[in-house]
Amino acid sequence: MHGPASSGWLLVALCAVTGAYCLARMRGGGGEQRRGAGGEALMGFGMAVMAVPAAVFTPPPWAWPAYAVVFGAAGVHALWAARSGAHHLHHLVGAAAMVYMSLVMAGSPAHAHGRDGSGIPLLTGALLLYFAGYVLLSGVRLVPVGALAGGGTGGGAGGGGASGWGDRPELARACRLAMGIAMVAMLLTL
Repeated sequence: MHGPASSGWLLVALCAVTGAYCLARMRGGGGEQRRGAGGEALMGFGMAVMAVPAAVFTPPPWAWPAYAVVFGAAGVHALWAARSGAHHLHHLVGAAAMVYMSLVMAGSPAHAHGRDGSGIPLLTGALLLYFAGYVLLSGVRLVPVGALAGGGTGGGAGGGGASGWGDRPELARACRLAMGIAMVAMLLTL
C-alpha cells in the first residue's frame, strides 16, 4: 500500500462503480426494485464523495451538515419503507451510519479521514460489528448452492432466460457486498 491516498482512491472507485451499477439497475426494474436501486445508488455515490482523500479535496464547511440532512432524509424514507418489508432496515442502518460519519466529520474539520479518532467508540464499534456481519453474510449468499454441495451450479454464464445483466440478483448482491466492505473501511477510519 502506498499510503492513505491510494486506498482512498480505491474506495472512491469501488463506491462510484457500485453507484453507477445501481443506477443501471434502476432502468431495468420497476416499483420496489427501482426504489431499492435508487437508494443504493445514492449510498454508493455518497460514499464515493466522502472517501475522496482529504489531501486532494477538502469540502467546504457546509458540506458535512448537508450530507447529514440528505442521508437523514434517506433514513426517514427507509424507515417509512420498512413498513412493507424488513429488508429496508438495512438501508436505515446504512443511512444512519452515513449521518453519523457526516456529523463526526463536521465536528472535526481537521479529521482528515481517521487521523484523530474523533468518533464515539461504542457507536462506531456497533456499526462496525453490524457491517462486518453483513459483509460476511452477503459473501456467503454469493456462493452458489451447487458449489457448497460439491456439484455444478446448474446454469452457465448465458443460460437461463432473457433478463438483462442489470436484473441478475447475484450482481445486486455483489453490489451490496462492495458497499458493505466500503462502509467497514470508512468506519475503521473513525
